[in-house]
Amino acid sequence: MDLFNLTHHRIDIADLVATVTISNPPVNAQNDLSQEELIYAMDCLSDRDDVRVVILTGEGRAFCAGVDIKARAGKIWEPGARRHNQRSARESYHSIRECTKPVIGAINGAALGAGLAIVASCDILIASEAAVLGLPEVTVGLMGGCRHAMQLFGRSNVRRMMLTGDRVNGKELYRLGIVETCVPPDELLPTARAMAIRIAGHSPLAAQLAKQSLNNIEQLSLRDGYRYEQEMTIQLGKTEDAKEAMRAFSERRPPVFVGR
Repeated sequence: MDLFNLTHHRIDIADLVATVTISNPPVNAQNDLSQEELIYAMDCLSDRDDVRVVILTGEGRAFCAGVDIKARAGKIWEPGARRHNQRSARESYHSIRECTKPVIGAINGAALGAGLAIVASCDILIASEAAVLGLPEVTVGLMGGCRHAMQLFGRSNVRRMMLTGDRVNGKELYRLGIVETCVPPDELLPTARAMAIRIAGHSPLAAQLAKQSLNNIEQLSLRDGYRYEQEMTIQLGKTEDAKEAMRAFSERRPPVFVGR
């Protein structure tokens, strides 16, 4: 694969920020190829020194409207094919969570089912007023997405969404505290980019260890979680960037980070 010549994703890099745009018209539905491309893109961006933050968004009116139902209707699955597809789907979501760079989800439109799982795998969420999250699986004979939705919504919310197919719009997502802000559509990417630039201004090592720590402590007890954070603090304190941050603070000047 070529990072800058993918079929269902467009990658743009500028000012230490990579913008990944899901591009599979008309609704950016997820299929085998798009799943593999997303995994590849996140793995590549994890290793690039010219990227410190990733913005993930969709092209057109949808973020990702879920799996490609039309392609599945009447499909005859060869032995192992369905399981491989499901494994690929899982890994595509985990590739976002495991990306070494913070990922900002800029929700431009409908993020349904698999699209909701993609959103829930991001680190920070910003919504357009046109955004909606939903779990329509019950209406199309599928299952899945609920565990990812539990990362965002409460117990009753998730069950209502799954059992009714109800969708939650951008303004309600903001009211519930699920997204950082809800903005007009033309302000979505500028808002996400402003957030990304702020994060990119910090030590890339600090951001990487912070994300790693946040991922790992989510399921730990208070004691174990805080102990893990303290270990990460010890590791970070040995780096040149940490020493530079302290010198800059003492000298009242902007720090110059080198990523070491």
